[in-house]
Amino acid sequence: MKKVLMLHGINHNMFGKRDPVQYGTITLDEINEKMRELAKELGIEVVAYQTNCEGEMCQRIHDAFLEGIDAIVINAGAWTHYSYGIRDALAIFTGPIVEIHMSNIHAREAFRHQSVFAEIAQGQISGFGFESYLLGLRAAVAYIK
Repeated sequence: MKKVLMLHGINHNMFGKRDPVQYGTITLDEINEKMRELAKELGIEVVAYQTNCEGEMCQRIHDAFLEGIDAIVINAGAWTHYSYGIRDALAIFTGPIVEIHMSNIHAREAFRHQSVFAEIAQGQISGFGFESYLLGLRAAVAYIK
């Protein structure tokens, strides 16, 4: 069975409490449950991981490479805009990488317009709330070889 790693970045454990105008009221657990439901429909397995520690995120990406994970969907949060460490870890991964964001990062503060992952990601989905996760999972599955 194909396996997709869903990486949730910094502060995402606070979804449901954090800035509902940008992120809605859905919790991380609810997002993960919706991802598992879609994964079942798609005939794949999704493994979710969240951390607020950049080094732990890099290590989980390294582990995904070593485990033979088929694809990564990543919402790195603020790390998207400046973490060259996570970018370099993602560059090691050989499967498709789909970058997602709940909010439209291009319609927010100027510093959010830049993604250091864009050059190595298969693509980016942003601005569709929690649906960005489901769209990202579908996109990742479409690009698994």
